[in-house]
Amino acid sequence: MALLKKPRSGGSEPPDPEGRMPLMDHLRELRNRVVVSVIAVAVTTIVGLIFFDPIWAFMSEPYCSLPIAQKVREGTCTFAVRGVFESFFVNIKVAALVGVVAASPIWLHQLWSFVTPALYRNEKKYTVVFLVIAVPLFFLGAFFAYLVMDTSLGFMLSFMPDSALPFLEMSDYLTYWVIMLAVFGVSFELPLLLIFLNVIGVLPRATLVKHRRMIIFLLFVFSAIITPGGDIITMAMLAGPMVLLFAVAELIMFVRERRNPAVDSYEGLDDDEASPLDLSSEPETASDLDSPADLDSKNERR
Repeated sequence: MALLKKPRSGGSEPPDPEGRMPLMDHLRELRNRVVVSVIAVAVTTIVGLIFFDPIWAFMSEPYCSLPIAQKVREGTCTFAVRGVFESFFVNIKVAALVGVVAASPIWLHQLWSFVTPALYRNEKKYTVVFLVIAVPLFFLGAFFAYLVMDTSLGFMLSFMPDSALPFLEMSDYLTYWVIMLAVFGVSFELPLLLIFLNVIGVLPRATLVKHRRMIIFLLFVFSAIITPGGDIITMAMLAGPMVLLFAVAELIMFVRERRNPAVDSYEGLDDDEASPLDLSSEPETASDLDSPADLDSKNERR
């Protein structure tokens, strides 16, 4: 169990041969690692507050690049602020977002250092591979969302009549910005999830081939539901890469199964189809079976 295994330490007490440690030691270690993570996030959040103006300029670029964003004041991108404290809270939220992202190497290292003593060697290997692939995929999805955000905003704001003025609030835009990056980032983890299920033997490639059309249809439905605004442009821009990544995952599963020719005999069978029988071996005869006396003698020797 994870809470019973003890990490390596240079203390005076001899290590437990089973790798166990008291619960209070685990809680102290957890407290220390949480404190380190919180301090790292707090420091990077302060840095985010100091550099809020260039950070906000980068975040607002997808909206400010649209001509409609300069409709209120020519040559200037404008946002609306309805409350007295709204701009202050937007500063805090942006700085906290920057702090969590910038301090991610530190708090991920603290989390890994706390969990890794409870993992076996093969579990550590799979966890490292998962992190090495999952983190770049998430940032790739977030980067793709940032690239298509101006197109999505332009499509949704194009329905605004000429007599209307766009007063987009800072907090609403920040919420839309974060949701877009999170949705695209998490959605780009789909191939990793499929490959993981294939590795552990839960999802063979034959199942994907059998239900490929339905899966692609569900990807479009998922994109239509989860995208903020629900416009067809954002849905297509999310569903397209997801379908492509689904094809990549299926290709990786195909290569992996070709390298491991040992296939379950039940794979590819329908629910009502009988499994193949192994008729190569002769059935056991009565002489081949152990008699009750032989079984008793074997039990006595054990």
